[in-house]
Amino acid sequence: MSSELIQKVQDAIKNYKKDEAVKAAQEALDAGVDPVELIEGMTAAMREIGDKFDKGEVFLPHVMAASEAMKAAVAVVEPVLKGAKAGESIGVYLIGTVEGDIHTIGKDIVATMLSIAGFDVHDLGRDVPNVEFANKAKELNADIVGASALMTTTMLNQRAVVEELEKVGIKDKVKVMVGGAPITQEWADKIGADAYAENALDAVRIAKKLVGAE
Repeated sequence: MSSELIQKVQDAIKNYKKDEAVKAAQEALDAGVDPVELIEGMTAAMREIGDKFDKGEVFLPHVMAASEAMKAAVAVVEPVLKGAKAGESIGVYLIGTVEGDIHTIGKDIVATMLSIAGFDVHDLGRDVPNVEFANKAKELNADIVGASALMTTTMLNQRAVVEELEKVGIKDKVKVMVGGAPITQEWADKIGADAYAENALDAVRIAKKLVGAE
């Protein structure tokens, strides 16, 4: 029964049906489905969309529609997962995909998991100008800036984000996390980032450690 209800949410996401995803998510919760399993199911559906995008089987509008459906469904599950922590923030996390890069799936999943973990997440979206990361981080007094890059041609902008944070004088006050398919710990060290996360679960664990919440 549980797997069937999770499948309904996945199908709604993969068919870009936001309202159906919300309804299916609520139905699953009402039936006692583990909210963590539900989120994992949604994440798997988005990964499938991501694979199709990489193969040229779907296009950016499809990815964005699926992402919106997932976000809406996650919003139903979040209060249950946060429980007593609802409304409390363990840190301000600014996240975005770097300038020149339109990939959002990995970043969206990380943002979702961070929000569930208790972070006050501000998502700048995709193709974010380097200076915007710095200016917004200063405005929000962010604890962590997460810069995602999914292409070797755009990963250099992660270095540029670090440089912009230095220019506005807050590099020593904010932690920088980087991630994405071509990114490694070696690259993070090279550009002066504070941490590298290989996946969403890794990102949450490291982020909590950086703000002293773990």
